[in-house]
Amino acid sequence: MTNIFKERLKELRLEKEMGHRELGKIIGVSNGTISTWENGINEPKLSYLIKLAVFFDVSLDYLTGRED
Repeated sequence: MTNIFKERLKELRLEKEMGHRELGKIIGVSNGTISTWENGINEPKLSYLIKLAVFFDVSLDYLTGRED
């Protein structure tokens, strides 16, 4: 999941012209956490994946690279 997820997360965030801090505030994590996800250092828990999918209006399968 990491490679596709980190790329899609960054792509979706930049499409909305958001910084790490703003996205983190919306889903309830620190800007550093968003950075570690985008750099492939850590992966989010399912609850955060769901929040990201809802916020960006994409499926979990898309976000995690299971579908295009």
